[in-house]
Amino acid sequence: MEIDITTLADLAILDTQDDFSLFNKINFCQTSGGRETLLKNLITPLPSIEAITGIQQTIQFIDRHIAHWPAQITNGSVMMIEKFYHATVDEIPVNPSPAGVLSYKLFSSADFSFVKYSTEHAFDFIKGIKQLLHFFYTEDTPSSLKKILMQAAEGINKPEFAIIDKFSKSKNLNNKEQLHLANFLRYRYKQNMLALLAIYYQLDAWYSMAKAVKHFGLVFPTFTQKQKPLLQVKGLFHILLQQPVDYDMELKAGKNFLFLTGANMAGKSTFIRAVGTAMYLAHIGMGVPAKEMKLSLFDGLLSNINVMDNIVKGESYFYNEVQRIKATVQKISDGRNWLILIDELFKGTNVQDAMKCSTAVIEGLLKMQQSVFILSTHLYEIGEPLKKYPNIVFNYFETDVKNDRLVFNYQLKEGISNDRLGYIILKNEGVVDMLQRL
Repeated sequence: MEIDITTLADLAILDTQDDFSLFNKINFCQTSGGRETLLKNLITPLPSIEAITGIQQTIQFIDRHIAHWPAQITNGSVMMIEKFYHATVDEIPVNPSPAGVLSYKLFSSADFSFVKYSTEHAFDFIKGIKQLLHFFYTEDTPSSLKKILMQAAEGINKPEFAIIDKFSKSKNLNNKEQLHLANFLRYRYKQNMLALLAIYYQLDAWYSMAKAVKHFGLVFPTFTQKQKPLLQVKGLFHILLQQPVDYDMELKAGKNFLFLTGANMAGKSTFIRAVGTAMYLAHIGMGVPAKEMKLSLFDGLLSNINVMDNIVKGESYFYNEVQRIKATVQKISDGRNWLILIDELFKGTNVQDAMKCSTAVIEGLLKMQQSVFILSTHLYEIGEPLKKYPNIVFNYFETDVKNDRLVFNYQLKEGISNDRLGYIILKNEGVVDMLQRL
């Protein structure tokens, strides 16, 4: 599935420095390498239903066996292993005599301590990989997981690791045995170890996804093999919110355009982002924040939410809105399945101009039956003339006014909103009184 940087930002998918992002929300990785691999997984939507189903099955399998995940593999362990291969040390003897061990310990004391400490962590890592193979490499293991575990099994099938099976902890090894193992790891196993670390990072990323599914109560969506677009969801909520409200929604062939209205703060933007985030999660094989979700495979996802002006280039807000719409139309004219999210179209011009521009864009997009559109607007007036088009659905978020106070229920209803509450908000915030006192 194709997605661009703007959409990733609009949906708060990637920002690794911001706690309020999808990546940080689902990051339960135990290693920094796993974290980097999770990020790669997150920005690489899967190309087919078969690939998506394979990752779904892998995550579910890991969740069922997660009690057997090796606790001895930690971020400190893998960092120490990586450091072991980058550090400069005096040559480690391969099979030293007692005198050779003593010599290395005396004349290379700092290196001896470093090598011994590194070997202990490598011992624990190999032990953990063996534990993963024991509990996760079975006849029932999903193919995606089995393939990578098979690579791990081939990587540790070395006679030098028999000693790891013999002892429960590396501290049970004497100095000669530790130096012998360290020599093998350092000079004959480096590439294998680096490959094994990469394998574990992918396993750690899947572990993180399994933990997130469990922690947030996510459900795995069902994909339909039909070519016609479908996006059907019950109990949808936004995963980034502490106290989200859930929604039900269905868009499909013949009813593929949602015209969404409602007052400011009524929930339009949150709803649009919730739909986009859930659809994106579905396409990386993750569970989704909903009670139930059924959808077709989409070829792309584009949003038009946080458009900015560009002072340096001298480009106005409205100009950049037009450019974003232009780029969207060019993209989706290829006949593939797209989900297009547009929040408050043409905010950068006057009302009459915005109405005319919005109507022209909507009427053009309505011709594209292979894609699904969600568009929110304050321009309620343009809704009525659009009712002549059979493939448009009208929903709104209702806002009540009680004792001059706005009450938002965040419930999606059929129809077009006619709320005009800007002055009430201005008054409630004390701005009207402030202006009158000037």
